[in-house]
Amino acid sequence: MTPLSPRLTKLSLLIALSVGVSACNSTQTDSSGAQSKADEAVQFIQKSEKQLSDLSIEINRAEWIYSNFITEDTAALSAAVGEKQTATSVKLATMAANYTQLPLDEVNLRKLNILRSSLVLPAPLDPEKNAELASISAELNGLYGKGKYCFEDGRCLTQPELSAIMAESQDPAELLEVWKGWREIAKPMRPLFKREVELANEGAKDLGYANLSELWRSQYDMKPDAFSNELDRLWGQVKPLYDSLHCYVRGELNEAYGDEVVSGQGPIPAHLLGNMWAQSWGNIYDKVAPEDADPGYDVTQLLSEHDYDEIKMVKQAESFFSSLGFAELPDTFWERSLFVQPKDRDVVCHASAWDLNDLDDIRIKMCIQKTAEDFTVIHHELGHNYYQRAYKDQPFIFKNSANDGFHEAIGDTIALSITPSYLKQIGLLDEVPDASKDIGLLLKQALDKVAFMPFGLMIDQWRWKVFSGEITPEQYNQAWWDLREKYQGVKAPVLRGEENFDPGAKYHVPGNVPYTRYFLAHILQFQFHKALCEVAGNEGPVHRCSIYGNKEAGAKLNTMLEMGQSRPWPEALEVVTGTQEMDARAVLDYFAPLQVWLDKQNSEANRQCGW
Repeated sequence: MTPLSPRLTKLSLLIALSVGVSACNSTQTDSSGAQSKADEAVQFIQKSEKQLSDLSIEINRAEWIYSNFITEDTAALSAAVGEKQTATSVKLATMAANYTQLPLDEVNLRKLNILRSSLVLPAPLDPEKNAELASISAELNGLYGKGKYCFEDGRCLTQPELSAIMAESQDPAELLEVWKGWREIAKPMRPLFKREVELANEGAKDLGYANLSELWRSQYDMKPDAFSNELDRLWGQVKPLYDSLHCYVRGELNEAYGDEVVSGQGPIPAHLLGNMWAQSWGNIYDKVAPEDADPGYDVTQLLSEHDYDEIKMVKQAESFFSSLGFAELPDTFWERSLFVQPKDRDVVCHASAWDLNDLDDIRIKMCIQKTAEDFTVIHHELGHNYYQRAYKDQPFIFKNSANDGFHEAIGDTIALSITPSYLKQIGLLDEVPDASKDIGLLLKQALDKVAFMPFGLMIDQWRWKVFSGEITPEQYNQAWWDLREKYQGVKAPVLRGEENFDPGAKYHVPGNVPYTRYFLAHILQFQFHKALCEVAGNEGPVHRCSIYGNKEAGAKLNTMLEMGQSRPWPEALEVVTGTQEMDARAVLDYFAPLQVWLDKQNSEANRQCGW
């Protein structure tokens, strides 16, 4: 699965604020003292909130048009609105910082802190540098969106088309060519990214942060270093399961390809794992699955046999949410979303969910492939849309998820209920396989989800080190592969020098989308799933549970979604799970039978695990 289908929840994550709030320009204490200052702060918040709500529609529309019609003109329009956005947001974020020490009520103080820290790419106060940053950002996005690789026979393929080859090919030479070819698009990004980091770091310092790394890590209702420690704790819980999976997969690939292609020891070459970025490994399931674990069905094949086209796939995902008690999607969703890659123009195919007016104009933008993977991705994207609609009545500043990992987790929580029993309920499957097939099903899930976790963690580990200066521009590519080996046990299949910029081949780097949210989502979705299954009265193994049709579970989920970002994320977490602490033990519980099986296979094959 691509949780990952990398996703953009909405452009407003860059929180754009407008200027012209006349009452806020003075930060001097008047004769009324502290109370007058506090009143001024509240007035600042109210006026800013109204104006940024209006401005967000302009921003979202410009970005929607650009993402769906990539031309020089739409790029210029995107850059212009981006320049306006970043200039005003930095200006008012700086002003907001001047009010945060006042004796304000809890709600307004929270709004001020969100305004100060919610920027992803803060521009310097210098107008020329702001314009430069906006232009660079648009150019990086365009380089990715227009990227293609041309074969010697004249075929020029886009990223989704190349990814299909990575998923299906059995030829290591072809896999290597596609892997290398796609990364050619990133080479021109390197100097642009370097300058972008310099400018954004300057903007972060203008807001009172040491660098962009500190700003990004300040958005989680805890101190930046405490958040980093929290990630280490969660990864430490999951790593033993990942190590067992890595060891097993490497051994099976070694048997399939031989020592010359993949060694039985050390890191796994990245082009052999069925995915352009080796971020999830579900596409190599057939190569590594045990002989007796075939559940007897393939969802891609079932979709074809039952005449599922792109629209029907989305309709089915909608019906899952409806079964939980959520209202159907509005007509405008079906009229305005992009479901199929156009033949006549360049678009950003990367799957994303959009909320254009912060009320009901919700959409997805996706070049849907009629596959099991995209069936899951559709559920993921709709999770964003239902979250967006649930918090539409919150004040504008709180129209967001409890933390960004929550936004990514909701759709994947639903997707965990795409079990054989659910497939039977909706008529895709005739019979539910017995428990003897669970190992195969769990292995496929682990190849998608457990394999992803270290990748979800390392991208921002790399960026945070870049932002802080720990990784210099001369070390970009080497540090990237060092971290991939450290966390994933994956290596480049060929020597990659500093003339390359392999991070840029992953959408979220040129697109400036923080990535830690996806790691958090992979922890939270299992926590949510386990808790909602308990609400639904599930008594069997949690990996066999589906909450489809359970309105009590849907009501509890909706209560959390409606909170938006109005309360610290631990309080939102507690609504569904009963605890205020993220906990990866739910992951271990879900995959417990698989962990036992993996360790047995590795032991019997006398494999030396680790890398």
